[in-house]
Amino acid sequence: MMRGMIRRILAALAFIAVPAAAQDAAPSLPATPPATVVVAFDRETIRPLIVEGLANKETGRAVEATDPVRIASISKLIMALTALRLADEGKVDLDRDVSDYLGWQLRSPYHPQAPVTLTHLMSHRAGLSDAAGYSIPLGESLEAKLSDPAAWREVGAPGQATFEYANLGSPIVATVLEAVSGERYDRLVERLVFKPLGVKACFTWVGCDPDMRARAVTLYRHTGEIAADGPATVPPACAIPVAEGTPCDLDAYVPGTNASIFSPQGGVRISLMDLAKIGQALFDLQHGDADGFLAPGTAQLAMWTLAKGKTQDETFFCTYGLHLQLIEQPGRTCSDDKLFADGIPRMGHSGEAYGLQSGLWVDPKSDTGFVYFITESPPPAGGEDTGGFTARETALMARALKLTEKP
Repeated sequence: MMRGMIRRILAALAFIAVPAAAQDAAPSLPATPPATVVVAFDRETIRPLIVEGLANKETGRAVEATDPVRIASISKLIMALTALRLADEGKVDLDRDVSDYLGWQLRSPYHPQAPVTLTHLMSHRAGLSDAAGYSIPLGESLEAKLSDPAAWREVGAPGQATFEYANLGSPIVATVLEAVSGERYDRLVERLVFKPLGVKACFTWVGCDPDMRARAVTLYRHTGEIAADGPATVPPACAIPVAEGTPCDLDAYVPGTNASIFSPQGGVRISLMDLAKIGQALFDLQHGDADGFLAPGTAQLAMWTLAKGKTQDETFFCTYGLHLQLIEQPGRTCSDDKLFADGIPRMGHSGEAYGLQSGLWVDPKSDTGFVYFITESPPPAGGEDTGGFTARETALMARALKLTEKP
């Protein structure tokens, strides 16, 4: 015991004797990599490729491929699948004036005679703008938000408008889907998408069980502070935006009035193992299988809308329709060719918000795909939700492609 005590005293004295400059020069332990997950899938299998970093730095909990994470704008793709499934049920027409469903007239102040349809909204060709904001809390009016001239751009009449990415379209679409179904948006997506595909997911943590909430991936900015889904914002804290003086009470919510409260543009919480199941459902869009997730005619409509969805944007959103994006399309000069850089066209959607970058991409010809997220990413020069693949994403997918190479 005495020898052990002497050794500890000598070690402490040795540390004190080291000059401060030498202590500063001592090598530090390697920093923990940002929480990062990549999952590969085909029609039959789903397998994690890369799983590293911490789901929560405060607790030191390592991230797992089954941990739920806010996937940002990939949520829009899930919304599109919900709309297409409702079209299969005969409850909604994607090319009908949404005013007929909302019960009030939705019009651009620049083109008051031109109707707005779900196809326009889900293809970002309605002439909307995010300048007025796109989060409408419980207790405020979606109709009032859309009556603000700042919510619109003069970029052509809906349908003929130039492509302009706008998150504001998503609350409108989700509210329309509620109005035609009579179901709350989160429950509607559960019935039409999550449950049929065997997926556990939710919107803004509403509907996620305590186990999922306990495994939430906390999102950090590149500067280190918590950006989203820290302990203070996960239930039992109020998980939806509410206006001042409005109780955080969904029981009183009337479907078809303001589905913005579920953050349909980016609020899905889901693990990448489950997100891959949604990716598998996209394979049927190309093949139009009779027993697929969508009816053949609806699947063909989605593919046809995407095929004619070429935009004037040559920086990232080069081909886009019904919340599906096509990247690396042959014959186009566009910066969307940097993620995989292998000349294979892939469809899916990207995501970016709160320091997270994410993606769901499938090659429908080979029936293979990838889903991924990486955290602590600095915002792009144009701000969040502007799109564009970063060097970190490109390097990540290069690792993933290497891991899937056949020997």
